[in-house]
Amino acid sequence: MTTQTAQRPLEALGLQASDDGTPRWSGQPWHARLLDTLSSYLSLLMMALLALGSWWLVTNTPVDEAPRVKPPPTHEPDYTMRKFLVQRFTPQGTIRAQIEGDTLRHYPDTDTFEVDNPKVRAWAPDGGVTDASANRALANADASEIQLFGDARITRLPTATDEGLTFRGEFLHAFLKTERVSSNQPATFTRGAAVIRADSFSYDNIERIVQLKGHVRATFPPRRTTLRGDNS
Repeated sequence: MTTQTAQRPLEALGLQASDDGTPRWSGQPWHARLLDTLSSYLSLLMMALLALGSWWLVTNTPVDEAPRVKPPPTHEPDYTMRKFLVQRFTPQGTIRAQIEGDTLRHYPDTDTFEVDNPKVRAWAPDGGVTDASANRALANADASEIQLFGDARITRLPTATDEGLTFRGEFLHAFLKTERVSSNQPATFTRGAAVIRADSFSYDNIERIVQLKGHVRATFPPRRTTLRGDNS
């Protein structure tokens, strides 16, 4: 093998033969050549790292969620009770009203209660007791306003100084705090032996005033008369 032939594979490896035949690097040292090669790809490597960092920031940065708009409540009961009894008390601890019935449904859109076969008892500040019943009732949140539907009856129980009174009709509207009862439908008003029927009425127990509207029919007990005998 000639010297020229032996040098070709050395040149392919970046080597050249020295005067004594020992191979040595030609041109730059190997580590300098490695740095030159890496530097030529450095800009591409930096761009790749920046792109990777940008992608990581985008995928891991928390995004503020748009405020969720709470849907308006629908006229569907949010809870139901069966064979229940609910009592309301004054801040002083005195019972104010009591409602019981077969089924109670609460409607969140109107904050009202619907009761099947209700039985209501209310205590007035003066100690008077009022009972109410119907096929169905609709009451507000604190049971201070109650609408009675179907065979409705409201009775103020007699006391030592009052003979009591009763209202009957297919619809009665009671306001327990102000002690008022009204109806826009025919109803019967009974007090002792007196019976009054009207197309509609409004009664204020505090003022002791009743307003009768439409066709009114009344039945009163006969007045008692005393016959004086002639002693002459």
